[in-house]
Amino acid sequence: MTDAIEFTAPSPLDVDLAALPKISLHDHLDGGLRPATILELAASAGHALPADTADDLAHWFAESANSGTLERYLETFDHTIAVMQTAEHLHRVAREFVEDLVEDGVVYAEVRWAPEQHLAGGLTLDQAVEAVQAGLDEGVANAEDAGAAIRVGQLITAMRQNDRSREIAELAVRHRRAGAVGFDIAGPETGFPPARFTEAFTWLAGQHFPVTVHAGESDGVDSIRDALLNGRALRLGHGVRIADDITVEFDAVDENGERVGEDSALVDLGETAAWVRDRGIALEVCPSSNLQTGAVESYGGTVSTHPIDMLHQLGFRVTINPDNRLMSGVSLTDELYLLAEVFGYSLEELLDFQLNAAEAAFLPLEEREALAELLVETWGEVISTGATAGGPVILAAFVDEDGDEGLGADDDRA
Repeated sequence: MTDAIEFTAPSPLDVDLAALPKISLHDHLDGGLRPATILELAASAGHALPADTADDLAHWFAESANSGTLERYLETFDHTIAVMQTAEHLHRVAREFVEDLVEDGVVYAEVRWAPEQHLAGGLTLDQAVEAVQAGLDEGVANAEDAGAAIRVGQLITAMRQNDRSREIAELAVRHRRAGAVGFDIAGPETGFPPARFTEAFTWLAGQHFPVTVHAGESDGVDSIRDALLNGRALRLGHGVRIADDITVEFDAVDENGERVGEDSALVDLGETAAWVRDRGIALEVCPSSNLQTGAVESYGGTVSTHPIDMLHQLGFRVTINPDNRLMSGVSLTDELYLLAEVFGYSLEELLDFQLNAAEAAFLPLEEREALAELLVETWGEVISTGATAGGPVILAAFVDEDGDEGLGADDDRA
């Protein structure tokens, strides 16, 4: 399948993106702690840290994350996970996570984390999930009290290097009416293909439970194909290595014998790339994280050479996400500003990314439609007037008959 892409010069974007509603689908709970909170919780847990002040600790995380390898990047989690081993600590981290999402203008988020990594303090898997949900619920309630609205679901994650995928899959389904919206596998991608977890994925499919799979980050097209075939993935965590299955030809001659312009190129999609694009399988792209972990090193290792723009132009369902807010030192707003600066994206194009996320969210159809309607209305006002609309964001689909905002943990749509 052959397409053409064009290369355009960047243009400035002057608008308050933080004030616009956004959707975050790839956001790790244990990658989004506040440095000051880590210091407090570490003191309580007796855990030694590599720095003594919040600023120094933030610098250490950033320096480690910028190492250029996924393995070193993942080592930073040793410290965040160490301070998330009690119900009290999990509750606090989850509550603060929601507060930070609200500050970022996020109105719907799927927060992923691996309960199996938080049992050292004696919690059971279910107790860990319940503690996080209690913190998320408190954060949502606090947002409502402040005049805003946010919906947050848990993506229950199994670690690839462990042998607990079926157990964690069953855990996720047990909590599907109490905050869990989907399942994921994470951890070292190379050497731990999705096929190793086929039993869990097959069982989840039988439960009609949504799945996203970390694939196409540190491994290539085979990992993505495996995630689709054996993982039954509805979305791809990162997924940027799908670009390995795309051939770009410069100074080419098209099918009519005409030479394409110097600012254009012909592009041919392989079978897997065409499948992902044509079926709208969402890519959970995390630009800054991809640079830090070396996921896009083969494409040049810079923002300007990141394949995200090519994927966007070719019609892939690209979503933008922060991955790990602490390690990468970014918010979703930051990532959008970065892409606008480098690729010259307009507000309309940034809205496209948000609408992609709304369509790919693990929510019932009517709630996805409500999110899309909210995005079009609020972003559309800014696009037409040039001024960010103020006031609290209220999601119509998240307001019950009594006028209460948000979905409770016992809501059967959760």
